[in-house]
Formats: sequence, structure tokens, C-alpha cells
Amino acid sequence: MRKTIAAGVVAGFALAAGFIAPAQAISATTADLSVLHGIPDTPVDVYVNGELTLDDFQPGDLAGPLDLPAGDYEVALTATDAADASAPILGPITLTLAAGSSYTAVAFLDEAGDPTAKLFTNDISTTAAGEGRLTVRHVAAAPAVDILAGGAPVVEDLVNPNEATLNIPAGTVSASVALAGTTEPVLGPADVAVQDGVLTIVYAWGSAEGESLALAVQNITVGHTAPGGVNSGTAGYAAQRDAIVPALWILGIAFSAALASLGVVTARRARAASVES
Repeated sequence: MRKTIAAGVVAGFALAAGFIAPAQAISATTADLSVLHGIPDTPVDVYVNGELTLDDFQPGDLAGPLDLPAGDYEVALTATDAADASAPILGPITLTLAAGSSYTAVAFLDEAGDPTAKLFTNDISTTAAGEGRLTVRHVAAAPAVDILAGGAPVVEDLVNPNEATLNIPAGTVSASVALAGTTEPVLGPADVAVQDGVLTIVYAWGSAEGESLALAVQNITVGHTAPGGVNSGTAGYAAQRDAIVPALWILGIAFSAALASLGVVTARRARAASVES
């Protein structure tokens, strides 16, 4: 019983830690790196500096962010269960990460359908209060596209492997992808939630010819500049901590008390049954 109660309290503190952790742990000496697998029908193993980092990485999967010291990293993609990185199917590719920055490395198909990769730098500057940031990245084997919101183009002639970024009011956007100059969706529409102080990145990946076009979404909390010019990018976490930790502490105590009470009731029933027999 004591072990069970202790486990409940520890779980409560673990949950609290998960709530208050920022979306990125960037520091003056580190960078954040996420990895998106956008090559259809090709599970891979990902090696970083010769070490297996992602095992059996599936198309459409997004991993990270990894908090890494700034510097150069050699990345290679191999067939799953490869013995090492000596026979990559893509790479090795050198990724240069600068301190204080956020990146997403994407393995994808170029417009001709050949595997390639690119390191995107994520715009993690704060947004205005009430706004979010929407970035759209074209990493699909497809020609130039327009991005439609509510049926109207908001980004035009986006070609692989380029991106476009908009700061827009927080809310839900009905987004779709159409061939440039048209309004008939080839992908979507799909509802995309743009949140206050959050960078939402939408990737169009896959292959038009292979009929495997799909969307992937990545969210990074960047914070916003509150009215009066005060940056609320990190202050929000302190307020979140102050509100959540006491609540979870109370929840942990209540949960522990419930377990203890259950133990007492069970013991009393056992003693009563013993007396009756």
C-alpha cells in the first residue's frame, strides 16, 4: 500500500513537470531539432553521428524536439534494422545547428519524386497578443500549389521545397491545397487550429503521382508580446506552474488519501470476515 501511494504522488509530480515544460528547451548553447519523415512507403532508421537515434521511423512521423549542443551533426537514413550507417538510402547530410535556434529536418521527395532532405529554421519569435503564426511548407512530389483558407488563396505559387509564413488571429482555419491558379483542392480541406502565441507548421508531403499526398502538423509554443510590449513567452509558464502545481499537489494528496482509505476498508472487511468464520 505504501508503495502504491508513493507511486501515485510521484506520478502526480511527473504530470506537473510535463505541464510546465516549455515547448523548446533552447539555451545560449543549445538548439532544438525535430525530424519529420516525409518519404512515402519507406520506413527508415535514422543515424546521427553514426549512432542509431530513431528506430523504425515511419512515413508521416514527427520526432523531437531534441535539445542538442550547437554544432554540426551528420545524419543518415538507412533501411530499417540496418547494422550501421555505412549503406544509407539518404545521406549522410551535415546539419549545422546554431545556438538559440529551432529547426526541423525533413526527409521528403523533391518535385521530380527523388528523395532529398532540408533543414528548416523555425520562426520562434513572439507573436502579437491574440495572434498565432502559420507556416506552410511544400515538401511533396507535386508542382506549385496555392494554399487556400476558406476557399480563397492566402499563399500562391508555393513550390517544393519552399515555405510561406503568416501571422494571423488565433482561431480555426479551414485550409486546403490546390494546384497553382486553381481552387479545386488536391489535399484537404482540413481544420487547422492556430493558437495564441503558437507557431503552427503545416507540411504538405507525399506524392501526387503516387496518390499519397498528406498533411503533417507541428506546433511550437513561442509566446506573445502582451499589450504594452511585455514579452509573455516565458512568463506564461511561471503562471501555469503556479496554478498547476498546487492543484496537482492537492490532487495527489486526495488520490493518496483515497488509496489509504481503500486499504483501511479492505483491512476492516478482512478482519470482520475472520471473526465471523
